[in-house]
Amino acid sequence: MPSDRPDLAQVDVSGVRRAVNIGLLEGEDLAPGDWVLIHVGFALSKIDEVEAKAALDFLESIGQAYDDEMAALRESMIGEG
Repeated sequence: MPSDRPDLAQVDVSGVRRAVNIGLLEGEDLAPGDWVLIHVGFALSKIDEVEAKAALDFLESIGQAYDDEMAALRESMIGEG
């Protein structure tokens, strides 16, 4: 990310790379490979891999709604440019 935007980080969301605002996690020790819980483009909390897997398993279990959300994410222009 540009150095003039320290509040943005590149994240991988099920294979889709996006810019996410990490400003709410100021003071948190974040590093490449860490897992974060995100909502509408904001990282809300740092989570461990077990929590991340549980969240992904839940999302996958709701079926079509998850597929629709991922399709919308892929089509969005958030963080592009």
